[in-house]
Amino acid sequence: MTQPTSTTMIPRDEAAPWRLRALLERGLPLTERPWLALAEACGMSEGEVLAWVERWRREGLIKRMGLVVRHHALGIRANAMVVWDLPDEHVSEVGRQLAAEPAVTLCYRRRRRLPEWPYNLFCMIHGTRRERVLAALDEIAGRHGLQETPHRVLFCRKAYKQRGGRYTREERI
Repeated sequence: MTQPTSTTMIPRDEAAPWRLRALLERGLPLTERPWLALAEACGMSEGEVLAWVERWRREGLIKRMGLVVRHHALGIRANAMVVWDLPDEHVSEVGRQLAAEPAVTLCYRRRRRLPEWPYNLFCMIHGTRRERVLAALDEIAGRHGLQETPHRVLFCRKAYKQRGGRYTREERI
């Protein structure tokens, strides 16, 4: 790790930034002051933690901070990936429209790879029951004129472990 440019960011302990990175990978603590909790766990001040996070954001080490919702625990068990076969010149526009839909929780473009799998736009719809997910899909398709667009609805049968990326070895903590 390179030396910080600001003297306020020089930690008392050289391993402190490594511990902070590892702890950030696990997620923010669910507390009123998560940055302070991280600071205490790393042997840093809250200001130092915030300065390191801002530095890593500027340098591109942190691109975004997200939220992993454990939807099964909330009773959301009907999860469908809807795959669309759109003309390539329209996929970006339609993707933006679908991503703005409240029922769509994830939307992204993929290149076509196989003739038997021609889909280039993927969107996820979560719901408590299959019928609700399918009704939401029908409403979305109607609003955007996609009723005749080739697509498939793939319901999940298994809940996979959800977590963010890990880049720091556990022994660094």
